[in-house]
Amino acid sequence: MKDTYHRPDPDQLLAALQSENAEAKRGKLKIFLGYVAGVGKTYAMLEAAHQRKAEGMDVVVAYVETHGRAETENLLQGLEVLPRQQVEYRGTQLTDMDLDRVLSRQPQLVLVDELAHTNAPGLRHPKRFQDVEEILSTGIDVYTTVNIQHLESLNDIVYQITGVRVSETIPDRVFDEAYEIELVDLPSDELIQRLKDGKVYVPEQAARAIEKFFRKGNLTALREMAMRRAAERVDTQMRTYMQSRAIPGPWAAGERILVSISSHPLGERLIRAGRRLADDLNANWFVLFVETPGHLTMPPENRARIEHNLLLAENLGAHTFIVSGNSVADEIVNFCQKHNITKIVAGRPYRNRIQEFFKPSIIGQILRKSGRVDVYIISEDQVTLHPVRIRRWHLRPSVRRYALSIIIVGIATLINMMIHPYLDPINLVMIYLAGVVIVAVFLGRGPSMLASFLSVFVFDFFLVEPRFSFAISDTQYLITFLGLLLVGLIISNSASLLRDQVETLRKRDNQTQALNRFSQALTGAVTLEEVLNIVQENINDVFTRESMILLPEKGKLVPKASTSGFVLSDEELAVAEWSFKNGMPAGHGTDTLSAAEVRYVPLKTSRGVIGILGIKPQEQNSFLSPDQRELLISFASLSALAIERARFAEDALQTETLRTAERLQSALLNSISHQFRTPLATITGVLTSLDLSENDREGQNQLDASTRITLIKSATDQAQQLNRLVENLLDMTRLEAGAIHLFQETSDLQDLIGAVIHQMTDILGNRHVDIRLPVDLPNVWIDLALTGQVLINLLENACKYSPSDTPITISAQSWANQVAVLVSDQGIGIPEDDLERVFDKFYRVNHPNQVTGTGLGLSICRGIIEAQGGKIWAQNNPNLGVTITFTLPVLPAVQKEAEVHERREA
Repeated sequence: MKDTYHRPDPDQLLAALQSENAEAKRGKLKIFLGYVAGVGKTYAMLEAAHQRKAEGMDVVVAYVETHGRAETENLLQGLEVLPRQQVEYRGTQLTDMDLDRVLSRQPQLVLVDELAHTNAPGLRHPKRFQDVEEILSTGIDVYTTVNIQHLESLNDIVYQITGVRVSETIPDRVFDEAYEIELVDLPSDELIQRLKDGKVYVPEQAARAIEKFFRKGNLTALREMAMRRAAERVDTQMRTYMQSRAIPGPWAAGERILVSISSHPLGERLIRAGRRLADDLNANWFVLFVETPGHLTMPPENRARIEHNLLLAENLGAHTFIVSGNSVADEIVNFCQKHNITKIVAGRPYRNRIQEFFKPSIIGQILRKSGRVDVYIISEDQVTLHPVRIRRWHLRPSVRRYALSIIIVGIATLINMMIHPYLDPINLVMIYLAGVVIVAVFLGRGPSMLASFLSVFVFDFFLVEPRFSFAISDTQYLITFLGLLLVGLIISNSASLLRDQVETLRKRDNQTQALNRFSQALTGAVTLEEVLNIVQENINDVFTRESMILLPEKGKLVPKASTSGFVLSDEELAVAEWSFKNGMPAGHGTDTLSAAEVRYVPLKTSRGVIGILGIKPQEQNSFLSPDQRELLISFASLSALAIERARFAEDALQTETLRTAERLQSALLNSISHQFRTPLATITGVLTSLDLSENDREGQNQLDASTRITLIKSATDQAQQLNRLVENLLDMTRLEAGAIHLFQETSDLQDLIGAVIHQMTDILGNRHVDIRLPVDLPNVWIDLALTGQVLINLLENACKYSPSDTPITISAQSWANQVAVLVSDQGIGIPEDDLERVFDKFYRVNHPNQVTGTGLGLSICRGIIEAQGGKIWAQNNPNLGVTITFTLPVLPAVQKEAEVHERREA
């Protein structure tokens, strides 16, 4: 059991190995942490840089702010300082770190001061820590400095202590991912003395700083925070080391924290509090936003606040979720059960007693339903928070709908006045309820509420005795009025809620259908061009934006598909290149190069980034909503997979083409070597015999005349066979290369067949050729020479595969605008499975007589016939042999009339 206990957790071991592999490729970040300006962070960083340089490292200074301190400036001596980048902003020249110069210089270690600094407008990243992350991704180590008050999760605490809101912050994940943290400490009294001596600020600034910020109480609190955070960092490293090496220890059960946010400004405080609690407990934490149907009509500023809070949570290292439901409390409790949440952090906005009485708070519902889950409540501070604007009743500003609501109540009143003599007044209430339902379903919540109130007053005024007054003679009508009002309000609220739910479902359903249509369309795409066209069309339709797809080609991104008229400038292409290189979104609506007009999304697969998808809004101020961003990511993932699949298909096709070419080359060499060997051997033997006969002076080996003629005829036949073989190879090559040019003309098929038979007298010998042509056979529109070659090849093929004493039949039939020519023999035929394959290159049917040939004759025939617009096929005869049929086009009627006219003129 002890061995099992000390054995490391496989999941933790795998995570540690993956983390080490990632860190091996990434540069190391060392942070010199202080609690306030003036403690000596930059000084300590420069001293460490000199030590690294003395050890042989290539060290450069990208950005160091000395603030005019002589001792700090002296430490810059001996270090390579890169020139800064000049940026013009509103007529003022600003200087900042030149990121591209650092990346092109590629040192081993670079110094970047003031990590939380905000970059000058127009630079690639809005924050300096993003520049540092890009430097680290290239494998370069970075030394940097930061004060504890610049951590995002401590922003509220620092404000509470010092009364100063720090605007420049860094995400806590940057701090957590640092390879090493070095605490630079200085006693508070000594720091204040340095400030008075002018070693931190100039005297005028020092006086104001001591009065407002550099008070001893503030410095002591900040110093404690820096020490605690550094200690937590060391403790985390220690526990990670123990876990990775299975060192036994008192491990506690893991905590999981949920932060519930809404559109209220209190959300930022909740997120930062959740981050601090997660750090204290070393717990995983989640941020949840529950979207109810009422959020459909949320003001734009509230939706923007939600997006900002979710982005803040992601930067602080949280796992963010958005779920939909009718009850916020129920969805929170369900989320806790599903994700094993142990603690909930929620906010309690300010509410007066009347609001608490009529509508219970969500906090109360969570407390009742949370069970054993601990709930941490953070109350709203009215002094520091601005009131939130929420249109709880979602009144629609359309006057027309309210006017229609009044008209419907008026119509119900007219109906009731007509039937009033026949029914009791209480029964007339149903007419008003029907009107309220109609208004709620078709006009919305606000008009339906108006209809409910108007129905009560109109019913009292026109239908309840005494009529035409608001006096009530019978107190039982009070219950009727109250019931009408309550039922009307409930119906209007329920109907409006149903409308909102339907609208939410419709919105989600539209997104799902768009994604399904896109996926189905990509499934049917085969070529890369089809995939790119489908991606572009769907992006344009779903997001109403111009789009462009860029793929790498010869080391550069090249537009492969784009909306008509959509062209990228050199600056935009540079942004796309950066996004492709770093695998991160960039451009419009992102934190990187946000001044660009186009948003660039990397197309990622398991092989890495394979391209870039760029979308351009019709208006520069138009941004994607969170749902649209998620949908765009899904579109990009599907697009990347489809593009990768299309490229794999192209590569497979090219590979198969190369394999086929290799097989054909091998078959060609084998066939040629075999076919050339026999004729060459025969010709060589004949020439040798003739040479010996000519040089034999004693007459022992001299040949008589008849023998010499026989040998010469044999050599001639073999030479002709070689000539036909070479001609077949050349014809096949020209067919495959498309180099055969047709010279079609009007031809008489009977004349062509006669000329071919005359030309093949030696090959046919005594074999009988039966020609069966109809008398009214029309002329054909063909290339005489090529079509004659087809007939020659077919007749040679029939002679090879049929007995010499059997006839060969050539017949023809007229079909509409075509003429079919049939060549039949009485040989052994072709196996059924080979009827199609006989027209393939180098394919030969197995024959017991071992017929010689290259297997090119029928393939050449098919190429020539198809080039002239015809077809060719083979079929076995009912008795013996095979018939090969090919079709030829008949001369078009218009062209026939033209030729007749030309002949008459001639």
